Amino acid sequence: MESLTLLNTLAGFDTTSRLSNLQLIRFVKNYLAGFGVSSQIVENEDGSKANLYATIGPTDRPGVMLAGHTDVVPVDGQHWHSNPFQLDVRDGRAYGRGSADMKGFIASVLAQVPQLARSQLHTPLHLAFTYDEEIGCIGVRRLLEVLGGLPVLPAMGIIGEPTRMQLVAEHKGKTAWRVTARGHEGHSSNPQAGVNAVEYAAELVSFIRSLARQRRQHGPFDPLYEVPYSTLHVGTMQGGTALNIIPASCHFDFEIRHLPQDQPAPLLAAIRQHATQVLQPEMQAVDADCGFSFSEKTSYPGLLTPPDAEVVRFVQGLLQDSSPPRKIAFGTEAGLFSERCGIPTVVCGPGDIAQAHQPDEWLALDQLAACDAFLGRLVAQLSAG
Repeated sequence: MESLTLLNTLAGFDTTSRLSNLQLIRFVKNYLAGFGVSSQIVENEDGSKANLYATIGPTDRPGVMLAGHTDVVPVDGQHWHSNPFQLDVRDGRAYGRGSADMKGFIASVLAQVPQLARSQLHTPLHLAFTYDEEIGCIGVRRLLEVLGGLPVLPAMGIIGEPTRMQLVAEHKGKTAWRVTARGHEGHSSNPQAGVNAVEYAAELVSFIRSLARQRRQHGPFDPLYEVPYSTLHVGTMQGGTALNIIPASCHFDFEIRHLPQDQPAPLLAAIRQHATQVLQPEMQAVDADCGFSFSEKTSYPGLLTPPDAEVVRFVQGLLQDSSPPRKIAFGTEAGLFSERCGIPTVVCGPGDIAQAHQPDEWLALDQLAACDAFLGRLVAQLSAG
């Protein structure tokens, strides 16, 4: 399997999001150039990371885009039985960080390039490889700026996130925020003389939990999702300096993962209103400088591709499976391609999200083979004659 050889190479690049992905991007650029395929590099602000975009075939008409992110999550604190950045193939599995999420798909795509270069394509194939997806779909936004200025956009897109090669046409969106509570420091022997930032932050966390409970009990619901409602979650919290000091500052991070039809704006407005109209007046009665501030960490839209869309029917044909498309709770870059560039997009790729981000992350070799066959049928579909 040429795709397995390429996955071995890709897995060897430590592209953890806090690091650069340039070595991998340069490898892909040189690999494509070896088959006469030119590519465009779209760097981040300081040039330490980059997206890659390439078109194989005619450039005067829209084609099919295959997209995936090159970054991976950290291995810090995880117990691996092999080197996470050296592919270990055993028992029908390929172990390594990013094998499932999602270098396996990228390897399978690259394995088709020799055939693509030999073929006379009547419809182009576009390749889009991005950075910093794992920390909020950040890098793709730079690429979208460039795509928006191109004379021809892809007609449809396939994001190769791990779905066990099942077609997905809908997923939840996400917005993540940091809330900072500003209190008034003092000696803990006289709590009324200060404003306890930790306690007021905790009250707001409790309110967020009540909103989560409401969504869980009253919806709206979509039973085709594993978690059939929008969720709210507080993940980190930090505040205070010593037990005998009234804490002057506290911050926490929360997220909303929402059904695509259940936009998060009303939930965010309710949280802000509770902070500024219920809690903040009590705080400012002691010190006018006390209160809350909000800053968005990241946000990406949900995906809501109609089940009868052309891209859905097209991918069903490639899969040789007319089953209705699935819905997933985890987010992808698909919603951004769809919302910002108007590219109808679905998600379909090898591997299982249950293996992603875990120690000993693995990709089943039969999943990689299934992706190779799927993409082989795509190449045949795009070829003349």
